[in-house]
Amino acid sequence: MSTPIHRTSTRQSAAVLASARRREDGSRTGSTSARPTERALLEMQSRAGNRATTAMVQRARDAGRGNAAANGASPQAKKNYRDRIAALLDRFKKNLEPVDTFVKGFQTPTNAAFTQQAAVAANESLKHSTAASGTSAASGNLLTEAAGTVVNGMDAYKNMKDARKHETGADHHRANRKAKTKGVDTVVGAAGSGSYSAAIAKEVTKIQKAADAAVASEASGIAGASVGTVKGIRSAFRIGRAAGKYQQIKKLGDPHLVQAGALARLNESREQADWAAAQAYVALDSYWKHEGPGRLELVSEAIDAAWEAMAEARDAGETLQRAENDVEKLSTVQQYAKKKQLTKIGKEAAGGGGESVKAAAGVVTAVAAGTVGLASNPVGWGLAGAGAGLVLGVTLYKALRAATKRYEEVHHPERWAPQGETPAEAASRTESLKHALKFWKKVSKGERQAMAREIYALAAGPDISGHTTAEMRESARSLLIALKSGPAQHKLEPDAWAETLNDPAKTSGWIAEIAEQLASG
Repeated sequence: MSTPIHRTSTRQSAAVLASARRREDGSRTGSTSARPTERALLEMQSRAGNRATTAMVQRARDAGRGNAAANGASPQAKKNYRDRIAALLDRFKKNLEPVDTFVKGFQTPTNAAFTQQAAVAANESLKHSTAASGTSAASGNLLTEAAGTVVNGMDAYKNMKDARKHETGADHHRANRKAKTKGVDTVVGAAGSGSYSAAIAKEVTKIQKAADAAVASEASGIAGASVGTVKGIRSAFRIGRAAGKYQQIKKLGDPHLVQAGALARLNESREQADWAAAQAYVALDSYWKHEGPGRLELVSEAIDAAWEAMAEARDAGETLQRAENDVEKLSTVQQYAKKKQLTKIGKEAAGGGGESVKAAAGVVTAVAAGTVGLASNPVGWGLAGAGAGLVLGVTLYKALRAATKRYEEVHHPERWAPQGETPAEAASRTESLKHALKFWKKVSKGERQAMAREIYALAAGPDISGHTTAEMRESARSLLIALKSGPAQHKLEPDAWAETLNDPAKTSGWIAEIAEQLASG
């Protein structure tokens, strides 16, 4: 039986908001100085961040209640609690990500600029306001990072179990790779959470005008620099892996050239079959004109020979046409695979560069904190702003691409529908836009999934794709190896690996594996 879910009173949420307003009002009335434009902007930032975060938390909580109630009423009431908690936390994190993006891309670098201005002008009121806004920003970052760390840790544990369950094959490789990736994400997230905690401590010491503010700033700068450096190094490794995969795919060569010999042989077979059919019809014509005993029997045999020759010619023509189509498909998926790796290199270079710049800003913070203070030197906040701009640009690019794919998924379902499957009914423009804005949902029927199906269809065994030529199948399997989905990654001998490609029960696992390898470095 599922554990009953008790509804949290809405008064409690209202009390939290009211308490937050009283604190904001108290901070406003507690200052006796003038209200410059900068201070008003910072207060507005802080209130917007707090209210948006509260709204996101409440939305995730309500969604969690609805999901829990649905699960309790369904036959899957005994579903593993860990999976339910992980799904709830993941939804919670994704609801916070828009606020987190705003904070990292706008509020934090703006705070750094105002901090520098306040120090130059010796404006204690502005210093206090920037510290309050910085505390709000770091708190939002910490909440998102901590939630992501927990989710990644749970995912890493789950995939470790799955990797042990599936000792070999595509399912093992996919789970093992995810376990490693999520494990590293957990470690980096924990370090990031520590860095944001240090940033909160730094801002609190500024608000309280504590004597150890310089020490807190130095510690925060060191933590930020360390995390930024780790993320930058990780991006460099990802760039290296994506570049290596790109080079391996490029070495496969143009399928039109690689398969030129095979196509020429198929074309020669077609020409020979056409010539044999023509000869059979000439013989049939001569028998029709033949006068003598046994004429009808000879004509009947000639008709059978002509029909057989025509069938062989037709089969040879269809085989050639399918091979030519397969070459075009292989060329398309190889170009797509290379494009995905180049795109990944670009995103990692921009994101990793942003983290490296932010790390440099942290170094400046740590060094300046022990001397004249970061705020008197615009280099620190300039680096922080530049790094945040790069990271924000990559985040917005990813968000826009994902929204576009979600829109196409429901507005043009026929575009990437599996072959032989009846596409779903196309949604209206309004409904498609609503679906596109559901940033917490992943695309399940997009271009990448369609390309994965094409690659699998070319590489699968004769029991699944019997019309594919041996040469084409070999080229497609070479592409799988270049995508790091070969026998070595699956812990199988080449023959056993080939057998998994000929097993219909493993089709879905193979397609999921290929789709993920197309996206990863």
